Amino acid sequence: MHASPMTSTEHLGIPEADLSASGALWTAREIEQQPRMLARTHALVSDLAAQLAAFAGPVTGNPAARVILTGAGTSSYIGECLAPLLDRQLAARVDAVATTDIVSAPRLYLDPAQPLLLVSFGRSGNSPESVAAVELAEALVADVRHLVVTCNAEGALGRVAVRQAMTVLLPEETHDVSFAMTSSFSCMMYATLAALSGPATLDARISAITAATTGVLENARGLTQELALHGFDRVVYLGSALFKGLSREAALKLGELTNGGVATCFESPMGFRHGPKTFVTARTLVFVFVSNDPLTRCYDLDLLDELRGDRAAGRVIEITAGTPHGDARDAVVVPGLDGAADVDLLWPYVAVAQLFAFHASRASGISPDSPNTQGTVNRVVQGVRLHPLAS
Repeated sequence: MHASPMTSTEHLGIPEADLSASGALWTAREIEQQPRMLARTHALVSDLAAQLAAFAGPVTGNPAARVILTGAGTSSYIGECLAPLLDRQLAARVDAVATTDIVSAPRLYLDPAQPLLLVSFGRSGNSPESVAAVELAEALVADVRHLVVTCNAEGALGRVAVRQAMTVLLPEETHDVSFAMTSSFSCMMYATLAALSGPATLDARISAITAATTGVLENARGLTQELALHGFDRVVYLGSALFKGLSREAALKLGELTNGGVATCFESPMGFRHGPKTFVTARTLVFVFVSNDPLTRCYDLDLLDELRGDRAAGRVIEITAGTPHGDARDAVVVPGLDGAADVDLLWPYVAVAQLFAFHASRASGISPDSPNTQGTVNRVVQGVRLHPLAS
């Protein structure tokens, strides 16, 4: 059971009484707690370092093996953010495949003869597809290990009968009470990077990551609220490489918290020209997650120049760890990570998207904690009918 929200004067700069009255207290608290939860997650995974290496190493160190990062919705986007990097770091092939894809077409994604580490993400661990994906991998793959990364000690995901399994249980506070996943997303993503890359690789970086995320949560409040109050009816998120997966999560967060009231689009900056750019109107807000990689950054900045030169969008905002490419009023600058690896930017960058979605929800008169009053979507998905595997 969760305790009541901690007594505090304000969260995200908003009085607690206001947040409570508008059904926004849990979301604000869970966004705000992320730097602290990331530090606790780092310590937790560090304590498990030897056990994780012994469990995952036989697969991650095998060039003939495969790692699948899996989850549904926001949980699946964790894999999309991390898979390209982990595929370069580990000997095994690394892919992000949603549980919804595995369950609906298991033989397309699961190779019976290829050793597999299935890394399953679950805030609650109770999504039916998450449990079914584990069961299918167990039934179809001869040599499979299951690494469960979850925020809920009581979740069904950690209780599935399998041959070889290990669970990384995150701090209880990350089991977000609010409808949309915020701290659960960021901490499951951090735990997975630390677990598979080795937590020691992050020892010298975690302080800068948490400080940068804290800085964004404080410094981007004004701009994100201003943008939310403007009333844009379309929002685009663009990101290259690791940030393409992050742009997808950002778009989902806005859609969830505004209950579908704002149309969203996501793409890579280079891919955006190939048709999706037609989405842009005078009432469209565009966010670009700018890479620190010198080559990738060039392409990101080229599109910023193009979008601003077109004068078709209502506003174009760059989220960057470097010097703003244009007017500083159209930029969110992440402090202390200029020159850091792009993966370290995932946490402060997603915090910007969360802040904007939070303010957009409130500006629309919607409760961020429970935005869907119709009951057509739920915190833990319902209405899934699982079908037997054909022989």
